[in-house]
Amino acid sequence: MKYLRLLNLTIIPFICFFIINSCATSRLKKNLDPESKEFLSVVRYIITKQEKKIFLNLPPSERKSFIENFWKKRDPDPYTEVNEFKEEYFRRIEMANKLFKGGPTPGWLQDRGRIYILLGPPDERYTYPRGYSFYENPSEVWYYGFFPIVFVDYSWSGDYDLTPLGARHLAQIMKTQMEWKPKVTKEKVVFDFNVEIFKTEENEVKIEINIPYEHMWMTEKGNRLETKLKLSVEIRNAATEEKVWEDFKVYPFMVKSSEVENLTGKEYVIDIPVKLPKGTYIGIINLENTTGEEKREKKIKFSL
Repeated sequence: MKYLRLLNLTIIPFICFFIINSCATSRLKKNLDPESKEFLSVVRYIITKQEKKIFLNLPPSERKSFIENFWKKRDPDPYTEVNEFKEEYFRRIEMANKLFKGGPTPGWLQDRGRIYILLGPPDERYTYPRGYSFYENPSEVWYYGFFPIVFVDYSWSGDYDLTPLGARHLAQIMKTQMEWKPKVTKEKVVFDFNVEIFKTEENEVKIEINIPYEHMWMTEKGNRLETKLKLSVEIRNAATEEKVWEDFKVYPFMVKSSEVENLTGKEYVIDIPVKLPKGTYIGIINLENTTGEEKREKKIKFSL
């Protein structure tokens, strides 16, 4: 009742229009044969409003041709026998049913299933059986790069609801879903970094560590994303393997959510100056991204 009191007269014509069109659509759906109904159900996440309207108004004799063309125009490589987009779409439906068995609703029709089908498997998936943040119910947080998506099992049934972190967050999720393009799942990008060593003075080198921002996992807190990088550097004599220098430092990093897009293609750079006598050395660099607890180690040989 509180919601109804918020409505004003300017919205009523829109509601009437929506109800009339919904009723018309329902009548058209009832006249569909079982094969056509199954098609509309399966493609519910990827069919456009215009396509759906055309399909519902087609004579039965033309629906089969429409279905063939529907998949054909989404085929990324029409010159091969395999339609990679169609195969990937049905593979994701199958995987969603296997992954999200909890609850009375089939996995592919749950919120988690819908996001999995439209955006593919998340880069990171964290489960919180006892709740997450201020949610007391079982929760999951999925990360697509920097972007988190939260699901909460409010009914304790195993069926998780998509829980946006605000209006802007919801808008971004909707925008991402609508922009989904025909593509096959790509190999997952893992946390990684590059190391270079430059001689700056006679007995000094600079260790330069470059971390692509798109390889960093972060946690959303309020209107910003943040994480910590734990860096451990060890230098050993190449001949004797004796440790001659070491250092450990934690680098906190944060960025406003609105600025994330500006980081694409850029790198977070850490410079470490080291003074050493002449010789040949091996540098051992260990870097941990605390969000996701991902670690990488690299070794590099250099001389002074």
